[in-house]
Amino acid sequence: MAQDSKYAPLPQSVLFCCDHNSVRSPMAEGIMKMLYGKQCYVQSVGVKNDLEIDGFAVAVCAEMGVELSRHRSRSFDEMEDWGDDLSSFDLVLALSPASQRRALDLTRFYHLDVEYWPILDPTGLGDNREARLAVYRQARDQIKDRLIARWGPGIAQEDT
Repeated sequence: MAQDSKYAPLPQSVLFCCDHNSVRSPMAEGIMKMLYGKQCYVQSVGVKNDLEIDGFAVAVCAEMGVELSRHRSRSFDEMEDWGDDLSSFDLVLALSPASQRRALDLTRFYHLDVEYWPILDPTGLGDNREARLAVYRQARDQIKDRLIARWGPGIAQEDT
């Protein structure tokens, strides 16, 4: 992808983090992989690993062709067991205040950029299925918009 000068250069590796690695960070990981393919190594983690991937996150990402149903949640603590070293990432994007605190704590000895993106936590919002899906779509679209604003439209053609 030719990099347009109005966009930042794509880092070689990005780690997304949120509270449980079950909604926001897996959505961000999947959307970034869809947009930029293999141009950037992308993973996601949570402060805790106590929840499975959220079904509403799976549904709203499937609407744009992003497959999340096989995602397995993992925590910062498990990351190394899965073969990833925090210091090997160029950028950590925290999508919740708790994950930002944890990332800053873990990276204090590394020269590593940690940024906070305030993405809506859709869990528990909405009174019925359609209302919940609408809130999850809002979080998904916030992530997609932030990615495109930062690194450009990517390599994929989008229908959403």
